[in-house]
Amino acid sequence: MPNFAYSAKDRNGQAVADELEAPSRKDALRRLQARGLKPLKLTERAAGKTRPKKAAKAKTGKAKSASPNSAEPAETKTTKKFLSKHRLPFLQSLHDLTSSGLSAGEAIRLLSQRIKEPALRGLSEEIWDRLSEGANLSNALTDFPTVFDESTVSLIQAGEATGNLNDTLERLIEHLTEQRELRRQLGNALAYPVFMTVVATGVILFFLFFLLPRLQGLLDALGGELPWSTQLLVMTSDFALKYGLLVVAGAVIGGISFWRWRVSEVGRLITDQWSLHIPMLNTFVQSQTVLAFSQTLSVLLENGITTAEALRMTEKQVQNRVHRAAFDTAIDRIMEGESLSQALPETDCFPDLVLDQMAVGENTGNVVPSLKKTAVTYRKLISNQLNAFTKVLASGVLLSVFVFVGFIAYAMVSAIFTLSSSFSM
Repeated sequence: MPNFAYSAKDRNGQAVADELEAPSRKDALRRLQARGLKPLKLTERAAGKTRPKKAAKAKTGKAKSASPNSAEPAETKTTKKFLSKHRLPFLQSLHDLTSSGLSAGEAIRLLSQRIKEPALRGLSEEIWDRLSEGANLSNALTDFPTVFDESTVSLIQAGEATGNLNDTLERLIEHLTEQRELRRQLGNALAYPVFMTVVATGVILFFLFFLLPRLQGLLDALGGELPWSTQLLVMTSDFALKYGLLVVAGAVIGGISFWRWRVSEVGRLITDQWSLHIPMLNTFVQSQTVLAFSQTLSVLLENGITTAEALRMTEKQVQNRVHRAAFDTAIDRIMEGESLSQALPETDCFPDLVLDQMAVGENTGNVVPSLKKTAVTYRKLISNQLNAFTKVLASGVLLSVFVFVGFIAYAMVSAIFTLSSSFSM
C-alpha cells in the first residue's frame, strides 16, 4: 500500500506533519479530513512507483497526473463526453439541493451518488473528486471548459466570494433557460419550412424520375409535335436522369466545402458581413446582438462582476464577428472612461431608443434594470421576427410547389390537346 507524507493544519490551526498509508491519494485526503485536518501538501513517498489509478477515474476514462502540481493542461484532465448541454441540468440539480440548505460540496457529493443520468453522474463525480482534494467550486469547474464557459465560472466565483451562491445559481439558471428557450423557438420556427421543402423536393423528384419518363413514352408513341412546356419538362427529366447524380454529388461537395470555409475565421467574418446586407436577416442579427449584450451584461453586473470583466465576457456572447469587432473597439473606449451610451453608438448595433434607456439607467445608477427591460423587449421582438420569418418561408415554399405542379398540369394538358387536335385533322 502506498505511503503518503503530508503537512496539514488541525482544528486549532496548528501545523501537523506526518505520514499515513492509503490505497490512493483520494483515500489519503479523505482520511485526513476525517481526522479534522486541513491538508496543505500531500506527496507519495514510494519512489519510482506509480500511484494506482482510482476506480472512479477508470470508469469515466479520466487521466490524472501523478503529482498535484503537474503542469498538465486542463483540457487533458477532463473527458470529451461532457458537453455544454449538461451545464443547465447540472446547475438546476445543484440549485435544488443548495436551496434546501446543503452546502455546494455536500450537494455535489450527493449528486455523484444519487443522480441517475450517466453523464451528469459522471460529471458530478469528477467535480466532487476535485472538491475532496481541497479545490473550491469555481476552480473545480474550470477543468471542464466544454461544459462551463468563462462567464459561468466567473459568476459562480463571485457568488462564492459574496456568500450568495444560491442566488447566483438562480439567476444563472434563469439566464440559461431563456437562451435554451430561444434556441428551441428558432428550431421550431424552421421545422415546418424544412418539412415542406423536403416534401416538395420528394414530389418533384418522383415526377422527374418516375412519372414523366412513362408519360414521355406514351407521348412518343402517339407521335406529333409537343408544345414548348412539355418539351421543357421532357428535357428536364432527361437531364435529371443522365446527370442527376453528378449534380447531387457536386452540390454535396460544394456544400461541405462552403461549410468548412464558413467555420474558418475568415469565412465566418465574410459570411457575417453578408448577413448584415440581407433583408429581414440583418434585422434579426441586430436584434440577436442587442439581446445577447443586454441579457448577459445584466446578469454579470447583477452578480458582482466588475464592469471591465463583464464587458469582455459579454463580447464573447456576440455571435456576429462584425458586431464583435465593433464591440471590441467600443469596450476599449469604455475602459478609457466613456459611458456605455456614449461608446456603443459607434457599433451601429443599437437603436436610439435602446441607447436612451441605457443613458437614463447610467444617470440614475440603475443600468442593470435598464438592461433587463431591453432584454425583455428584444426577446419578444425576436419571437415576433421568427414567427414572421416562418410564415414568409413557408409561403414561399408552398408557392413554389404550387407553381411547379401547375406548370406540370399545364404541360400535360397542352400535350394532350395538341396531340388530340393532330389526330382529329
